[in-house]
Amino acid sequence: MAHTRKRVGAAVLGLCAIAAISFVPATPALAEPDIKDVKARVDRLYHEAEAAQERLHDARLDLVDLRRDLAGLKADQARQDEQLEAVRDQVSDAVVRQLEGEGISTVGQIVVSEDPGSFLDTLSTMSSFNDLQANLLSDYDTELEALEIRREATDARTNEIAELTEQLSAEKSTVDEKLAEAKTVLADLEAEERDRLLASRSGTARMPASVPASGRAAAAVQYAMAQVGDAYVYGAMGENAFDCSGLTMRAWAQAGVSLPHSSSAQFGSGPRIAAGDLQPGDLVFYYSPISHVGMYIGNGLIVHAANPGTGVAVSGLYSMPYVGAVRPG
Repeated sequence: MAHTRKRVGAAVLGLCAIAAISFVPATPALAEPDIKDVKARVDRLYHEAEAAQERLHDARLDLVDLRRDLAGLKADQARQDEQLEAVRDQVSDAVVRQLEGEGISTVGQIVVSEDPGSFLDTLSTMSSFNDLQANLLSDYDTELEALEIRREATDARTNEIAELTEQLSAEKSTVDEKLAEAKTVLADLEAEERDRLLASRSGTARMPASVPASGRAAAAVQYAMAQVGDAYVYGAMGENAFDCSGLTMRAWAQAGVSLPHSSSAQFGSGPRIAAGDLQPGDLVFYYSPISHVGMYIGNGLIVHAANPGTGVAVSGLYSMPYVGAVRPG
């Protein structure tokens, strides 16, 4: 009897254990992604990609300047060659004329010369030619050394920029992969939450009915505002897609002002303006080092090519880490 009770008890315990196990999930439940974390991640990845693109713009501008310098140095070398050749011809002619009378001593030549003063003048001229030639050769050697140093520096910098370009390309590929991952997370969110996230990512604001700009700035503001809703594409500068510095460059071009395709380079395009003195059309800059630019449109708002998820939009002046502002023109 006791043995039977033990068997029944063991069976009951076994059933309880099985029941308990059946209520334990096979794998831990995955927590839903926090929308704030997703927003922070997407913002960070978008900015990393934009910063890489802006550094690439800077590298390309540097390369253009270096190539222009090298072309100027080569032109200087060609002019120096022509000048030296002319002096060499003059000296050669003078030497030949003197060698024609090499059998007569210098004193004898003075004696037999119909015009001894003229002959002495010739010797003086030859001496001047020799001095000039020596000076020119010395200067030319110096210029050649300077040219070689500059050429080596240019070659080194060209290689450096090529390496930087390759590095940035790899970096951008990595960021693109991360962006794809972030977009996958966004796609898994409920539609309502996703729309709310996309609307809040860059601090987009209601577009004003009109912008009270004047002078050349009016043309720039009008162009930038007309692009609201266009796509953001890295390296683009229109017609229907822009990156941040591409938008401001094209906008101010409508006012006859040429700007470089680089946010950090545009920071040097005009006098610095205090935040309290901003006027529509002023360029405003963000992050340290500078890697984003927008255009002030008044009432504490800017228009800018925000990021690939938002495109060209109107946002608050302080929706990103503010650095400063300039007034082009």
